[in-house]
Amino acid sequence: MTDIVNKATRSRMMSGIRGENTKPEIRIRQLLHRDGFRFRLHGRDLPGKPDIVLPRYRAVVFVHGCFWHGHDCHLFRLPGTRRAFWTAKIGRNRIRDDENVAGLLVLGWRVATIRECALKGRTRLLETTVASHLAVWLRGDAPLLTIEGRRSSPEKHVTKNVDSR
Repeated sequence: MTDIVNKATRSRMMSGIRGENTKPEIRIRQLLHRDGFRFRLHGRDLPGKPDIVLPRYRAVVFVHGCFWHGHDCHLFRLPGTRRAFWTAKIGRNRIRDDENVAGLLVLGWRVATIRECALKGRTRLLETTVASHLAVWLRGDAPLLTIEGRRSSPEKHVTKNVDSR
């Protein structure tokens, strides 16, 4: 299948995709700040350069776009062109995500991952729900938290709070 836009237009479109300061990331920062949490941004000295670093809680937050991180939700659809390229790229991103989380845990950091679908689209959660889950996790001691959008099947959970005890 050929691309519907020319190479220059596609290049311009792709260059407009942000890696930092995305709308979901900014919204999470606003929610945290509103609830009294103070943080640093884009911890370049930590594995994976977390979007939000909360040193007081020894915690970091990644805000992952569902497409770039291959999340199995309604916001992810593999492009029709260059499928092998995109499958490999997204697969590498997922492997790198796992390595970064493991590296942070070894260093004694707690890691939260908030998926784009928790904030956007038909399965999004109320922002107060996202903020509440994040605040409870930050004040607790569980090492991992994942917040994602609602699923249609009842066995899927909105948040996964993993305790190592």
